[in-house]
Amino acid sequence: MDVSNLFSVKDKVVLVTGGAKGIGLMISSGFVAAGARVYISSRDGAACESAAAALSAQGPGKAVALPCDLQQLDSIAALAAALSARETALHVLVNNSGANWGESYDTYPDAAFSKVLTLNLQRVFTLTQALTPLLVAASRPPLDPARVIHIGSIDGLRVPALETYAYSASKAGLHHLSRVFSSHLGRRGITSNVLACGPFESKMMKATLERFKDKIEAGVPLGRIGTPEDVAGACIFLASRAGAYINGATITVDGGSHCAAKL
Repeated sequence: MDVSNLFSVKDKVVLVTGGAKGIGLMISSGFVAAGARVYISSRDGAACESAAAALSAQGPGKAVALPCDLQQLDSIAALAAALSARETALHVLVNNSGANWGESYDTYPDAAFSKVLTLNLQRVFTLTQALTPLLVAASRPPLDPARVIHIGSIDGLRVPALETYAYSASKAGLHHLSRVFSSHLGRRGITSNVLACGPFESKMMKATLERFKDKIEAGVPLGRIGTPEDVAGACIFLASRAGAYINGATITVDGGSHCAAKL
């Protein structure tokens, strides 16, 4: 057993959607620090360029900006074409882009479900489908399959305190979509797994953490919110030889929040 390379992702090609901010940036940073070539995609082109430049300067890997508005169906094909023009294979796809909408039950708008479910669930399928040829080209089964990693949420496992109906439903759907992928794409040499994340410092969590950080941390058995190393390390594990036999799993990255007992 070559333990020295067990967690290596050096020279792997990685695409991280929503990779310029929040949890996505944490993941992008981890892969670049581990020597991978990371493509960062989100609708904020300036943020993609800024993140790619900063991460490439830190090295030893490299980051490249590939802006894309994943809400728009036509943009999926454009992103796949842009990546195919640069790479012949994609070793790791991280489906991280997402949206949230919090509002009371009585006024929760129908448009919220369309927006959130489209980005958090439907576009995950569409993008993975479009990039499957590149994933197949990277796969070296049985010991080095291509990997698809979905960033889910513990709110797709438990009932959240906040009224985020569409978000919670979309993440629960994403968790099961990943399991369906694990069966069908597994036969093509591609694994599919979910990281069900708890609280991390991100744009999506910013307002909530500003108001309730102490309460949130008190509800985490380990007593803190997540750090970049926590989520990046989990992704690197799944993308490395160490995670090559993990398929169809939903791994909680939440300090035990989803198991916290309440009287």
